[in-house]
Amino acid sequence: MIRLTRLNSQPLVVNSDLIKFVEEAPDTLITLVNGEKFMVLESANQVVKLIIDFRRGVLQGIFPAWDQVARLSAGGGGDPKQENQVER
Repeated sequence: MIRLTRLNSQPLVVNSDLIKFVEEAPDTLITLVNGEKFMVLESANQVVKLIIDFRRGVLQGIFPAWDQVARLSAGGGGDPKQENQVER
């Protein structure tokens, strides 16, 4: 769930999994998968950031080993003893 603000300054909490579209024209229009639409004060970029932050918070720590695997596959965060070794 993410917290947004309607154009009349009333707070709104939205299930981000139900968001289908986020458009700016010039106000930010959110369309849900059920077709319901509403406008919010936040920009489209702010809405996307809120969704990303929410999902990171939900997924963080669910599978701790994944964090290590992701770091290793990205080429960083490996074993510091092995980082300075040269492959032969």
